[in-house]
Amino acid sequence: MATYLGIDVGTSSVKAVLLDEDQVLIAEGSAPVEVLRPRPMWSEQDPEEWWKAAQKAVAQVRDLAPERFLQLEGIGLSGQQHSATLLDGQGRVLRPAILWNDGRCGRECAELLEQVPDFMVRSSNTTMPGFTAPKLLWVARHEPEIFGKTAKVLLPKDYLRYRLSGDFVSDMSDSAGTLWLDVGKRCWDDVLLDACAMKRAQMPDLVEGAEVSTHLSGEVAKAWGLEGRKIPIAGGGGDNASSAVGIGAVGPGDGFLSLGTSGVLFVSTDRLVSLPERTLHGFCHALPQRWHGMVVALSAASALSWLASLTDHQHDVAGLIEKAKQFAADPGRREAAPVFLPYLTGERTPHNDPNASAGFSGLRAEHDAGALAYAVLEGVAFALADGLDVLKAADAAPRSCMLVGGGSRSAYWNGLLAEVLGLSLDLPEGAEIGAAFGAARLGMVAARAGTVEVVCRKPAIRARFEPDPVKAPILAERRARYLDMYPARVSVPA
Repeated sequence: MATYLGIDVGTSSVKAVLLDEDQVLIAEGSAPVEVLRPRPMWSEQDPEEWWKAAQKAVAQVRDLAPERFLQLEGIGLSGQQHSATLLDGQGRVLRPAILWNDGRCGRECAELLEQVPDFMVRSSNTTMPGFTAPKLLWVARHEPEIFGKTAKVLLPKDYLRYRLSGDFVSDMSDSAGTLWLDVGKRCWDDVLLDACAMKRAQMPDLVEGAEVSTHLSGEVAKAWGLEGRKIPIAGGGGDNASSAVGIGAVGPGDGFLSLGTSGVLFVSTDRLVSLPERTLHGFCHALPQRWHGMVVALSAASALSWLASLTDHQHDVAGLIEKAKQFAADPGRREAAPVFLPYLTGERTPHNDPNASAGFSGLRAEHDAGALAYAVLEGVAFALADGLDVLKAADAAPRSCMLVGGGSRSAYWNGLLAEVLGLSLDLPEGAEIGAAFGAARLGMVAARAGTVEVVCRKPAIRARFEPDPVKAPILAERRARYLDMYPARVSVPA
């Protein structure tokens, strides 16, 4: 019986899952990767760490299911979007990859909009420091020797593909986040590339996410015990598009809310949706003739982890959430809780401000760790509500919405999100697997193990979280306080 491998290059770890033909999880593995912050607002990773972590994760899978691993018939890849990986003509990494949550490129974003008056029309998106294109302008200005040696620019999962196969290929969903893609036509845009002094030759080839992009190299196949086998590698997808594939959000109106390092609201569409002036991300889906609208809050589960590290709960985030639940059980205490603005690494939707800062309002001596934890959980929910307002303005609000990501393990937080957003939220089976599971599905389709309709079905629902109309007025009043905080807090200097 054939098996299929999905690998996701995340910000905090690389995950691998092995599925059988019925999409039953056989084994999974993961290995951490470190985020480097050498200067304020910088966020980088060593691409070699992605490769090492991927090898460890796959080795864990292989050790757990050695016989089933030998039946591998297809591989799919997923990864964090936008992160710029620069290679020289010999395929060597020139510098640490600049990540999606790096905020150094504000000046370059403004320059791109000035240089190309119809930039937002061409790219269907506005410029943001996290995206790939302004990063290359920054490198050209501050590291001209490295820029001059750059022969290829790859996204994280595509660097992993290069190490697995020796080929330079990307998919439409991930490439849409570079700001160099004509998202409607699904091809590179020479005007957008020229604005960054880049050429098509420096870009990877493009395929759809469920197409065969290349094959596992003989060297890697031998190392994995698959010598002589020609294993196809699917185009794959950006982490959010892959997560959508994993939970069957592939039809118009199908959506999900992801609680990972960042928070994401994603809606699948059968047309390109664009509202760049409100920082809506209008990207290609990982499947042909499908697109998606996406809004992003840069700090989600990471905001809770940050608080946990400051309150002696670094290894007990669940305990911190329980304290929040106990605090908020008293309606009076909940109403008087501090309000948290979660812009720990700046913000995308709706402000597009890398200099935006976080903070508590209404903090008093009687507030304890539980009060702070509640404020953080609620503040992230408010940030996602800002994003939902943008999707509604683009006529792209989700008709159905599932929960994915590590943060979705908390039933309390899920319920709070449903209350703040006014949406019914479904928790599917396997929600924690996320993008790696979707990547494996893309590997199945590429290997012709089934059609998109058969493979990318929706999972069983484990739990549903409904809005509570009784709590709506209090939450609306608290959100009004939250909305007043951003203009009142002057952005920190770059």
